[in-house]
Amino acid sequence: MKYILDQQAIGRMVTRIAHEIIENNKGVSDVVILGIKTRGVPLAKRIVNKIEEIEGFKVPFDSLDITFYRDDLEKKSIQPVVNNQLHINVNDHIVVLVDDVVYTGRTCRAALDAVMDAGRARKIQFATLIDRGHRELPLRADYVGKNVPTSKEEIVSVHLVEIDGEDSVVIE
Repeated sequence: MKYILDQQAIGRMVTRIAHEIIENNKGVSDVVILGIKTRGVPLAKRIVNKIEEIEGFKVPFDSLDITFYRDDLEKKSIQPVVNNQLHINVNDHIVVLVDDVVYTGRTCRAALDAVMDAGRARKIQFATLIDRGHRELPLRADYVGKNVPTSKEEIVSVHLVEIDGEDSVVIE
């Protein structure tokens, strides 16, 4: 196991991503942030809090469960029932999806489908703490904390204090 990020480094990346979201969208008045379950949710909350600290504006936030949109699960019906309804309106807003690690791109694709089912966003952006490469779909993150080249055999684990009791990123 090799540690690649500690609590301070993760904090700096969250701050940088928050600044980039503000800058690229010329403010945040039309932005909503969706954290992809599981570890994308606390990361998204941290970004929302940092944006509020910087801009003095609370960006609408919700969590996104993409379980039934994944293409690697056997579906029991053609149109599965999704229990997770968004509590915020995505119509005509800039939606920023947040996840901890992007790898093949399939989680991001599932999240895009979930957002499209929820409404018509003006624009959808993607933020991730770690981009480890090996894309299987033509997707890229708009905001990346750190690019970490890995082999397909390696596992990148993001640990967050809200879930795991500590902030770190390790390669196993």
